[in-house]
Amino acid sequence: MAKDYTSKLPYHTFPTESLEAQEAALAENPLLQRMLNHRKTYEGDPHRPIYHYVNPEANLNDPNGLCFWQNRWHLFYQAYPPEDTRQHWGHTVSDDLVNWRDLPYCIYPNPERCCYSGSALAEKDRVIAMYHGTEVGNMVAISSDPLLLNWEKIGNRAVVPMTAERTFDGPVPEGMHPPRVFDPCIWKKGDAYYSITGGQLPTGPGGKLIRANFLYRSTDLEHWEYLHPFVENDLYSMVGDDGACPYFWPIGDRHMLLFFSHTSGGQYLLGDYDTERDKFVVTDGAKFNFGPYGPAGVHAPSACPDGDGGLIVIFNMNPAKPTDGWNQIMTLPRRLTVVSDTVYQEPVDGLESLRGAHEQVGRTDLPANQELVLDNISGNAIEIIAEVDPKGASSIDLNVLRSPDREEFTRITFYKERGYRDRTQQPPPVTSAITIDSTYSSTAADVRSRAPETAHFQLEEGKNLRLRVFVDKSVVEVFVNGIQCVALRVYPDREDSTGVSLRAQGSDAQLLSLDAWQMQNIY
Repeated sequence: MAKDYTSKLPYHTFPTESLEAQEAALAENPLLQRMLNHRKTYEGDPHRPIYHYVNPEANLNDPNGLCFWQNRWHLFYQAYPPEDTRQHWGHTVSDDLVNWRDLPYCIYPNPERCCYSGSALAEKDRVIAMYHGTEVGNMVAISSDPLLLNWEKIGNRAVVPMTAERTFDGPVPEGMHPPRVFDPCIWKKGDAYYSITGGQLPTGPGGKLIRANFLYRSTDLEHWEYLHPFVENDLYSMVGDDGACPYFWPIGDRHMLLFFSHTSGGQYLLGDYDTERDKFVVTDGAKFNFGPYGPAGVHAPSACPDGDGGLIVIFNMNPAKPTDGWNQIMTLPRRLTVVSDTVYQEPVDGLESLRGAHEQVGRTDLPANQELVLDNISGNAIEIIAEVDPKGASSIDLNVLRSPDREEFTRITFYKERGYRDRTQQPPPVTSAITIDSTYSSTAADVRSRAPETAHFQLEEGKNLRLRVFVDKSVVEVFVNGIQCVALRVYPDREDSTGVSLRAQGSDAQLLSLDAWQMQNIY
């Protein structure tokens, strides 16, 4: 007899006939009112971000099912309601990917024990969510109401069961590791639906496990046929990676598979979708975090096409300090685009609407080996745009969250042509590097240290360094020349750790311009 995993969280249904009826029901919904009231209790927390999404109560984990439905962006996430701390799907909605509005929990466990990660496919008349239900397998749920408040599970059972033998037509092929069914991504091609799951295969060096994503097909969403491992020619994943939280979407004239590895964190593979063989042929790949995903690093992605050839991706980020009653945050949404094998990353449009008080620094010389404190620039919830001509300097530092006597500071450092030599091109260019170093970000004893995040990128010849930096209490995100991003959680312990400074190492450089804005609270 199957176990009863009915949630202890009160369950609510909502009208489906119109947006107006749903809004009226939400205004009186006691669960949503509890969540909104609980959000207010965190207003004085010095480390809780004010313009990154953080759920209203308790903890969150992976973002799930980012999708665009009836002119709104919907983001789901693993939530842990206080009366039943098993994973449910939490829910938030936005008109612009900047200002987020909380909605009630939407997918509850049973028959699965917990509602783990998955994706969503928005069709003309409905949204299909496919996710991992622990102890039973992959589930499919459908919603078609204006705010995606009500969900119905197909067959009220796992459509791809956990038992490996039941996921194949016949025996497991010789030499294949039986797929562990988890974290599905769903898309449609022709008249059929396809999904991939996370997994591993023992086909690495010496028989070691490496990342694998297993492909399934269905014509009715309830009955799924296993096909084969989906990814081909992947030389970019690490030995030991798994393909958790996959998102497979077109980007430009290519395709991208974003995923999370419990070994090495968030990353992507870029390539071409061979639709005749149903194989993804990889031509490039890279990381979204640079080192372990914890503490303080980027975690799992959730991604969706932006309707204009790019992808929108949001990650959760891991903590590096115990926080009372909450845990983890979401990154700012990033827009990914691609030209050939080059992937560009930028924050989504619209964040400018959060800008408040503005300060500016004009053209300023940066004498070698001297720190320049910007007296009129400070804050712990700010946006900074800076352009620097590095000239002959071996590195350029931009320090944020700096205390007056430098007991605490977070160091953002640019190293011109100090990266890898790209021998796929002739003559081989040398990449530059961008680093966030949190070694001195906090003097608190309970903050866990992390090796510096270091990412490589190609700075075009004759181009200046352009940094767009978002500081939000305990998170720093740095976008570099529209082509790279590094992000880190930091926890300054001093109230006066709000300063900003610059330094050129070795030789003189020049700050061409710097603009800073105080950012408004989206809650």
